[in-house]
Amino acid sequence: MSALRGVERVLAKCQSCVDAGQFYEAHQMYRTLYFRYNSQQKYAEAINLLYTGASTLLQQNQHTSGADLAMLLLEVLDKSAAPVNRENIDKIVKLFKIMDPESHERYTFLTTAVHWSKKAEGKYKRGHPELHQKFGVMFWEERNYVQARYHYLHSCDGKGCATMLIEYHSVRGYASEVDMFIAQAVLQYLCLQNKETANEVFTTYTRNHPAIEKGPPYVKPLLNFLSFLLLALEGGKLPVFSILCDKYEASLNRDPSYKEYLDKIGQLFFGLPPPQATNQGIFGNLLQSLMNQAEDSDDDMSLESSQYTERRAENPLELD
Repeated sequence: MSALRGVERVLAKCQSCVDAGQFYEAHQMYRTLYFRYNSQQKYAEAINLLYTGASTLLQQNQHTSGADLAMLLLEVLDKSAAPVNRENIDKIVKLFKIMDPESHERYTFLTTAVHWSKKAEGKYKRGHPELHQKFGVMFWEERNYVQARYHYLHSCDGKGCATMLIEYHSVRGYASEVDMFIAQAVLQYLCLQNKETANEVFTTYTRNHPAIEKGPPYVKPLLNFLSFLLLALEGGKLPVFSILCDKYEASLNRDPSYKEYLDKIGQLFFGLPPPQATNQGIFGNLLQSLMNQAEDSDDDMSLESSQYTERRAENPLELD
């Protein structure tokens, strides 16, 4: 009980220092109490203390001192193996929101928080999707579309990402790029093996963007390609993928990065081998893969019945 009263006295002194504008003294008191909790492995108390102290100092525009306590908070979360749950994510997000947007400390805090969140259940190698989603929302509110887009791509919020992209295109894009804004997002989601969110972002964007007519089919070929690609993922058949890429090659040539994304998508979803050092690109890789499949089929042909051979001759693109 006496220890509790001692902590309350220190906290009261901290607040008194803040009220008196003695921010340096308050900062040092918060740190002293933190080290006491840390040495006693009272991590829950340390987390609440640092969150309170960081919030208080940041709201008083003491950004360096507040960021210091915020970084200590992440250190405790990591050291204590605190769960990556909504309560701890909310603490991180609220502190990030009141940090100086132009400060280096804010960027360091963000990257450290994302690194900590990678440990959640050992399955989020790029950071927890919920944390990324909340960072995406905040950057969107600040009209920092580039950062908002990046964090949305690492989330599972396809609807939010699509709504942000519609605004992003309306504010910063050309009318002719309406299909390109969504194409890059869909392809990148697929490269991250997030097929469900890729479908969601495409559906939401095409349904709600005022410059896109209802479809499919769409007037813009690139949108039709994306629509067919998302359907083709369900079958995972390489010849279907190759035909799509060949048919829409002119549209895909509008952005050189599309071929790199499609090489990766081909590997992830259609069994396409990694590209060789010949730099032949996706279409060369697709052709080589199909030729290899044809050679394998020829080798196996002698072992098959004549009936099966005749059926394959009638329909060489038939998929087993």
